[in-house]
This record gives sequence, C-alpha cells and structure tokens, in this order.
Amino acid sequence: MSQTGATPRRRNPRGQGQVLKTQLLEAAAHLLATMDRPETLTLRQVAREVGVAPASIYSHFPDLGSLIQQVLHLRYEELAARMNDAAGTASSPLEELVARCAAYIHWGVEHPGEYRTLFGGGMPETLVPFDTHGVGEEILASVISVLSDVTTAPGRKPDPHEDWQAGLLLWTGMHGLVALYNAHGAIDWPPLDDLTAKVLGKHASQPAPVVAKILRTLKEPDSGRPVDPHHS
Repeated sequence: MSQTGATPRRRNPRGQGQVLKTQLLEAAAHLLATMDRPETLTLRQVAREVGVAPASIYSHFPDLGSLIQQVLHLRYEELAARMNDAAGTASSPLEELVARCAAYIHWGVEHPGEYRTLFGGGMPETLVPFDTHGVGEEILASVISVLSDVTTAPGRKPDPHEDWQAGLLLWTGMHGLVALYNAHGAIDWPPLDDLTAKVLGKHASQPAPVVAKILRTLKEPDSGRPVDPHHS
C-alpha cells in the first residue's frame, strides 16, 4: 500500500480524464452529504474515496475549494431544474409559486445530506466564497418574483424592497420546515403537503385549503406526486 493509503488504480485511457473528474465530484459530493462535519473535508479523503493518490486531483481541481465549489454548483443546478420542471405545469402565478416552493421543500426532504451541503452553513469563506452561490441566488430570485406577482394588488406598483423582504421571509419559512423535518424525523409530523400549504398560505396571503388543493392537482414531471418520506 502506498503512503497515501490509496488503493492502486489503473490509469484512465487517453481521453478519459473526464471519468476521473466525475468520480472526484461524486466522491466529494457523497462525503459532504454524509460527514458529521463536512467543513473538515480534505483532498486526501476524496482521493481515498476514489482510490487515487491525492496528487491526481490537481490535474482537475487546483485546490479543495474549487472542488467543493463545483459540487455546490451542480447541486444548485439540480435543485433549480427540479423547481423549474415543477413550475412548467403551472397555469397561474399562484400555481407557479406553489409548484416551485413544493419542489424546493420536497427536494430538501428527499435529499437531506445534499440540502445540508447547500444550506447548512459551516464552510469557511476561504473555501466557499459568497459568489459561489450564484445559482442559489437565482433560485431565490425566481421565488421572489412570482411571490410578488401573487401578492401585489392589481393596479399597485411592486416595491422591490418589500418584495425582497417578503421573499426572504418565505425562504426562511421553507428552510426552517425542511431543516426541522430532516433533523427531527422521530416527531409525529403532519403530512408534508399539509405543512407546506400552511407555510405558503401565510406568506402568499392565501387560505391554506386553496394552496392544499393546488398541491393535490400539481404533479412534478416524470415522478407523479412528490413522496413524503414520513408518510409513505
């Protein structure tokens, strides 16, 4: 065994360096999602997970920060695609808001480790600068925009500052729901869609039964109704 502890690995054939890059991203994503303290991740751990020497990583990523940032970018894109796909079936601003937010909540509950990777905090800014979260800002902007469409009275000009605050409060409610639902699975939670309807109803100034009805009729593409892990 080498001093690095890595399992000997056959070199990828010429032109297949992308294979190793993908393996490194998958390994880093897995470790970030499953480690008790993901902020302590090292390149040596990623290399061991894949079965290569740590030096092999530098052909694809100059440092640990760039590897983590790429993982975050891919996870944000995955979440954004889920929300955009769900919103594609909407026929009104309220339906779009419900579809986007329900997709966000269900993705977070179905992928707790990945959700924590994106929104759990703890990563030092030296590894993950603020501008790494660009796609995350786009996700929030999409929710703020459609929330404004739902809540702005006819004939009234939207107020960007108020819209921003309202969107942040809605995101706070959704994040709190996902984080607590994931962290305290032993609690006898009500069905996730019921909780979602109440959170969205409060922030969108809509009766919860109206939101619940939309949740029952909207289906995410190719998956049917989102799965509720605690009430399957």
